[in-house]
This record gives sequence, structure tokens and C-alpha cells, in this order.
Amino acid sequence: MDHLPIFLDVRGRSALVVGGGEIATRKVNLLLRAGAKVRLVSPQLSAELASLADHQQIDLSRRTYADGDVSGDLALVVAATDNPATNQAIAAAAKAANLPVNVVDDPDASSFIVPSIIDRSPVVAAVSTGGASPVLARLIRARLESLIPAGYGRLAELAGKFRDKVKQTFADPKDRRLFWDRVLQSGVAERVFSGHMAEAEAVMDKELAHTDPNSHMGEVYLVGAGPGDPDLLTFRALRLMQQADVVVYDRLVAKPILEMTRYDAERIYVGKERANHAMRQEEINKLLARLAKEGKRVVRLKGGDPFIFGRGGEEIDTLAAEGVPFQVVPAVTAAAGCAAYSGIPLTHRDYAQSVTFVTGHLKDDTMNLNWNQLAQPAQTVVFYMGLKGLSVIARELIAHGRAATTPVALVQQGTTHKQRVFVGRLDNIAAIAEREQPKPPTLIIVGEVVELHEKLSWFNAPEHSTQGATTPITENSKGLDGRS
Repeated sequence: MDHLPIFLDVRGRSALVVGGGEIATRKVNLLLRAGAKVRLVSPQLSAELASLADHQQIDLSRRTYADGDVSGDLALVVAATDNPATNQAIAAAAKAANLPVNVVDDPDASSFIVPSIIDRSPVVAAVSTGGASPVLARLIRARLESLIPAGYGRLAELAGKFRDKVKQTFADPKDRRLFWDRVLQSGVAERVFSGHMAEAEAVMDKELAHTDPNSHMGEVYLVGAGPGDPDLLTFRALRLMQQADVVVYDRLVAKPILEMTRYDAERIYVGKERANHAMRQEEINKLLARLAKEGKRVVRLKGGDPFIFGRGGEEIDTLAAEGVPFQVVPAVTAAAGCAAYSGIPLTHRDYAQSVTFVTGHLKDDTMNLNWNQLAQPAQTVVFYMGLKGLSVIARELIAHGRAATTPVALVQQGTTHKQRVFVGRLDNIAAIAEREQPKPPTLIIVGEVVELHEKLSWFNAPEHSTQGATTPITENSKGLDGRS
């Protein structure tokens, strides 16, 4: 984070703006909206600034900038002239006086930058790119404008009106936060948005009258984090992630996804690797129940989908037995995500009429699978957690009738910028893996649909290749037929 995002109270305080053009006009209007007393220094003025001066809404000095214009009684300074040397002089004077200064189009000379603003007063949201691209910040602001109803300002006013009553009802800050989280996402908000303020206040009074402040049961959200790309999260997953008090996550949850949880939420890592468990599954189950019974809202973030080799069923079985409320949010499972980002359709009329998901890591560390079924033709078989047993998988499929030339793809860290795809056959994929050393999590896709990868690959993983997601297969890294 290059800049500390803060909201500065300038009501009734003086702010100096030097410049009289379009940019200076925008800065002046912004300061006036925030309640500042604007001092403007410029020999030339836009029509709007001239009108503001005529109506005595700003204090105008119609001249060029001079030493002494920057004084200690100012709240901040804005340099908005078209003369770089003048702007630099203003910035130097402001910094010498320990005053915040913004130099337009020069973030390096500024001590603060002015973000793009979504104004739903008293709710104000600000978007900044650190000066790298103001246009991008405005585009993001426009996107947010469409997502934040104008009624949020009225909702904030209602919350302010009831703030003292809620504080009197709930002595514990945690109980207050839980109450606000619930009512602000309930029918109260909808009544405010539709303009029925009296009804909204009546509902608030009812909620306060019937709320039991001694009720401490929380809830668990079992949320699928998907295969890695944050854009694949569902809206519901994101909403629950951002209201949870505690985040319990495993090693397959991508860091950018974890960072989308509430910044002040407690984070507990419970990742499991082969022969290296931060916490046993039974302990995780009990942890979730205990945290909820403490009144906390817990999001259990699991890579992929929680009900496909994610042991989500075991966790909610414990929660149900303990009487803990829970929700389950499904996600794009690794097989669907990795295959799609590799240009490998899991089913195709010409190649596969069915798809089977299999775990390559059983509870007792064996691979005692139904090989006869898995070796049937005209199907796609996807192995989760099978990288360590890849040679066994290839050997057994061939031994049970699958052709040795059956295409195989290894998709490493699929859907992320670290994605790599290694393509081979059942009879040489183990050797390719030994040579290339793919890193977990790596998904194994077996079937003729893999032949479509080279033609349909679309996702560019820039860290590794200019040829889409694929790590090139060379003479020293032979693929389906030994060609690159």
C-alpha cells in the first residue's frame, strides 16, 4: 500500500488552491463540498471559479503565486497550475510547513493524492491507484456507483440515529457488531432504500425490543474458495467472507482470496499436506463448533468445492450433531476450473460421454481403486491429489485395458498466474513429471479430450509461457507423440 487512505476533516478550515483552470475548479468544488474555506490564488479563472468568487464563496487573490501564500493556518494545499516549477515551489513550501500538499498529475511531489469518490453522504467511498492511473480509478468508481444505491446515505443516517440506543442495549461491542450486521442486511435496509423511513424506524425499534443480548450462538459458513482465481468466487461466498469474525482456511486457499476476508478477522491456518497436518480433521471439526458456540461467525474456507474431496461433509456432520447453525456455499471445483483454463472440455461428443472424479489419496494412504471402471474407454477421469501416485495410476490404467497412448494432462496450480500444463501419454507421463517437477496442487486429467488442449488453450499464464497456459513440450520434454 503506497498511501495511507484517510478521511480528513476540513470543515471550517482554510485550504489553499493555486491555479484557475479546469483541474483547479474540480479541487475547489470538492473542498467546498467538504466544508472547507477555500483561498484561491490565480491570475486567470475559469467561468465557474469567477462565479464562485463573485458570490463570495471563495477568497480570491487574482495574481500569481508568491512566497508567503503557504501559511501555517492552512489545513492543506493544492498546486494546480500549468507551470511545473511553480508547482514544485508550492510543494516545497507546504512540506517545509508540514502541511499536506497535492500536486496535480505529480504524485511523487505530493504528500497526498485525491481519490475518485463515491458520495453517498454520510457514506463516502474512495478509490485510488496511487496516482498510477487516475482514469482507471474513475472507471472503478463508475463500477461501484452502480453497485451502491443512493439510499446508503439514508441508511447511515438511520444507523446514526439509533447508535446510542443500540449501545445502551448491547454493552459488549461484539454483540453490537452482530446486531448491526444483521439489521443492516435485513428488511430495514430495503425499507430505507424504498424511501419508507418511518417503517424502517419501526422495525429497528422492534428489533431492539426483542433482541436477546445474552444469546451467543454464532454460525459457520462452509465456503468453497474455488481453484484459485478470485474472480471465480460466488457473490454469496464473498459476502459471507467479509462478515465473518474468524477465518479457518487450508493451504489450497489462494492468498488473494484470503485477503478478501475482513481485515480485522482472526485467521486460523489448518492446512493439511501428506504426512504434515497443521491440525487433524477431527480437531478442525471441533474447532469450528467451539468458535460458533463462542458467538463468532466463522467462515471455513476450503480450496475448490467443499463437498468434492474437501471433507466438508465431515465438518458439517459435527456441526449438526453439536447444534451449531451452518451454511454451505458451493464453488467451482478444481476439475472444472483447471480443465476450463487449460482448454480441455471434460466431456465432448467425439471423445468422452462421461467424466469421473477420483481421489488419488485414500484415507489409508492406499490407491485401491476400481481400476476396471476407471479404465473404460470414452470417458474422462480426473484425479485429485494423485501427483505422488502418478506412476501407479498410469500403470494400473494400462494394466486394466486403457491404451498406453491415452492422452494425459497435468495441470499445476490451475486458474492462477502460476498455471502450467504438462501434456503426455499414460506410458510417458510419469517420466515427464519426474523431469518437470510440477508443484502441488496438480490435477491429473486422463482421456482423449486432452487432445483438444493445444487447439483450445486460451488462458495466458504470463509467468511461464507465451503460448497460453502450456509449458512447451520440446524434444527433451516429449508430449503425446514426441513433438513440441
